[in-house]
Amino acid sequence: MEIKLGKKIRRLRKERNISQEVLADALGISFQAVSKWENESAMPDVTLIPAIASYFGVSTDELFDYNVFEAEQKIMKIVGEAAACRDEEPEKAEKILREGLKQFPGNGILLNNLLYTMRSPERNEEVIALCRTLIDNYEGFAEDEEIRCDALRIMAEAYAAMGQQCAAEDCLNKLPEIYFTKLGKKAELLSGEKSLEAAKSQLWLSSNETLKMLKLISRYWTENGKPAETEKYSRIAKEIVEVFKKEEEDFESNDYYDLMRETSKDI
Repeated sequence: MEIKLGKKIRRLRKERNISQEVLADALGISFQAVSKWENESAMPDVTLIPAIASYFGVSTDELFDYNVFEAEQKIMKIVGEAAACRDEEPEKAEKILREGLKQFPGNGILLNNLLYTMRSPERNEEVIALCRTLIDNYEGFAEDEEIRCDALRIMAEAYAAMGQQCAAEDCLNKLPEIYFTKLGKKAELLSGEKSLEAAKSQLWLSSNETLKMLKLISRYWTENGKPAETEKYSRIAKEIVEVFKKEEEDFESNDYYDLMRETSKDI
């Protein structure tokens, strides 16, 4: 597929009566760089693609004149292939996604999935830079809010791992406070099996989060020399795990079983 990005940028710029200098200043680059794009002697850096699309008020798919439906199908196929090997072979998953970005430069879904292949301490700076690109360039687009929030979360985790608590807190403060979930509302408002399945999934997720919080509270009291408090919250966590173990068949057949079992370790 031949990409005519330079011509598209030129057309969008002309339609809005914007000079190369004005566009370059908005993107923090030289007007000579814009000229090279439009003459198709160079391509924008992949991290600039979302900013260019945002500046002109179009999606990245529109910027490249993609058929949106076909593009989405291809992108999700790439994501699926990468996800299948991400845990065991993160380098292979990263290569798949980077190849996908050559076909769909600046695509937020691919960039977001790329973050999950880079989760090692030595790459925290690189992770933060990519998160910043997603956060800055996807703000204000309702359909991309999930990407932006995920980037803020991952960025906070990277800062925390680097011991930069203030930076991590700043990221977390930008996340919206959620008082309900889609699964919870499906369980509440739908009926029959749809309500049941949503309720069961939400139950496992909520229980897992509860166990996480109990472990964190226990850890706090341990670190602060209050063994009685540690024991109290550890006991609550153990009781929750025991309740679910009584429903062993349903418990072990649920997709979230492994996650909850892992969380309950060392309680």
